[in-house]
Amino acid sequence: MTDAYQLILLRHAQAEHADSLADHLRPLALDGRRQATAVGADLRESALVPDAVLVSSAVRTRQTWDLVRSGLEVPAEVATLSEALYEAGVRSLLDLVRAVPGDVRRLLVVGHEPTMSQTAATLADAQTSGSAALARVRTGVPTATYSVLESAQPFGDWIAGAVRLVSVVAPA
Repeated sequence: MTDAYQLILLRHAQAEHADSLADHLRPLALDGRRQATAVGADLRESALVPDAVLVSSAVRTRQTWDLVRSGLEVPAEVATLSEALYEAGVRSLLDLVRAVPGDVRRLLVVGHEPTMSQTAATLADAQTSGSAALARVRTGVPTATYSVLESAQPFGDWIAGAVRLVSVVAPA
């Protein structure tokens, strides 16, 4: 779709197990670092370079974004760190997306499950979305998986069931 508004919902890459760390402080595992680097390269190769990025304040999402960003070769200023995104459910995440400035055409959100997949499933129009992609987000997505949604409508006008889920890309 040309001139579409695109939303990319990325679940953070694989993190270390909690052990004695608070959830918010969990860093990426070595495999997660590899996953995030690959996602950045894949987004660039797919011409999905974001105009703006919302990143959960958790350590693992910030580290995911840092590695993705290195593959995209975009300035750090495109990203906004969001404390609200760390605990956001679908409704809260949609509020954050709808509040993005109107000149943003491609937005990347780096967050957590189950919110990333549930948001994609909530927004997706069952008639225009790929059935395999829709089935995947309805059951949840693994780490470092991203969903691409698009609409001719600006983000402020996005409503449930009215956006095309274009693809769901999981790490190899």
